[in-house]
Amino acid sequence: MPASRLHLVRHGEVFNPEGVLYERIDGFGLSELGEQMAQAAADSLVASGRSVRKLIASPLLRAQQSAMPIAEAFGLDPVLDERVIEPWNEFRGLKIGARAVLKRPSLALKLLNPSKPSWGEPFVDISARMLDSVLENGSTDLPGDVVIVSHQLPIWMLYRSTQGLALPHDPRSRRCSLSSITSFEFRDDKLVEVDYREPGVEFASSIEKDAIDGGAV
Repeated sequence: MPASRLHLVRHGEVFNPEGVLYERIDGFGLSELGEQMAQAAADSLVASGRSVRKLIASPLLRAQQSAMPIAEAFGLDPVLDERVIEPWNEFRGLKIGARAVLKRPSLALKLLNPSKPSWGEPFVDISARMLDSVLENGSTDLPGDVVIVSHQLPIWMLYRSTQGLALPHDPRSRRCSLSSITSFEFRDDKLVEVDYREPGVEFASSIEKDAIDGGAV
């Protein structure tokens, strides 16, 4: 039967002291804060009072680690799905910015067509594989919800495609923060967004506030 609701959860903060574009490179796991953000996302799902019957995750380490608190909370074994993985990118392993382009002018050639984009996996391909995964995984044996732990751009592509929006966009406009939860329902055979929450941001903000209050004794 169709899932009552589909929740697309972004992974938590990644430990990345060098500030490189980690893309699909092995070994990039969650930071300590990222683990706490992932727990906040799981706690938010539990607090909603909904029954989660299936858990899907990207095969990348940061997504699997972010899925762990959800798996423990609902007694589920995560199923890995390559279709919800981070998009490939020609800048993997690099620190991206004006300085990097000045050092390697050839990088500028990869920026010629942002609507495709020319530097990585095409937006239409990301959208198609995400939708394929959602349609296949969007059912449960018992009434309840499905959670898919993925990455910012795949979730954003799914959102834009299901809302009838153009896929090319300004990356600064993405509304998909760390450990956020974007929720959809099937209505008249269409995937419709019904909720968006940012438990990870709220948790990080509370930590920062506590640190400020604690230092103001």
